[in-house]
Amino acid sequence: RVTDSTNARARELAAAGAPHGTVVTADEQTEGRGRQGRTWVAPRDRALLYSLLVRSLGDRPLLPLAAALAVCETAEALTPGIECKVKWPNDVQVDGRKLAGILIEARPQDDWAVIGVGLNLTIEPEELPPELRNRATSLAPTPGETQTTGNRCRLRCTAVLSATLERWIDAGDEAILAAWEARNALRGREVAWDGGSGVAGGIDGRGNLVVATSGGTVTLNAGEVHLSA
Repeated sequence: RVTDSTNARARELAAAGAPHGTVVTADEQTEGRGRQGRTWVAPRDRALLYSLLVRSLGDRPLLPLAAALAVCETAEALTPGIECKVKWPNDVQVDGRKLAGILIEARPQDDWAVIGVGLNLTIEPEELPPELRNRATSLAPTPGETQTTGNRCRLRCTAVLSATLERWIDAGDEAILAAWEARNALRGREVAWDGGSGVAGGIDGRGNLVVATSGGTVTLNAGEVHLSA
């Protein structure tokens, strides 16, 4: 029902020898984390808080992209009619607002990784901190939803996400790159990052973002980009 972080618990299980495919979910996190050291905020019972342990990865630089594709397909399966895009590297958006975030924590020397997903399911805008209300969204805000129906929603979402993750983790690089490019939310847009700015293009074969700047083309393999004002 409650844990500090599903990713932290999954990492503990990985170190203890838990098998590939182990999933950790919770109704509530007390210390949820996002990328870049941020806190992940989700009201109790209103989001899918999910971590998957993956073993025997080898060199998989496209794993973050594959995970984002799985989340997109899961959201669209749960709410037909929406269209998900991905803000590099793996923020899932609907109509420019963040629907889900992904945090991957890996231990290459032990050949495992934990894929953490926070997917907003039934969050009302007023349940979010003020600074997030115009930047985040949810699949299906449902006033008056009972805990029972909320639990069913999360159980279904867990099953769908597990299946789509399994498929995309096993997909070939060409399929991942093509599908991700079709969902690229940044192509052709002015972006900025710590140290530069330019026009975002596509991604290269290792999942790096390609950006055209006044001084030439650069590739970004880490960090975060923002849309320029």
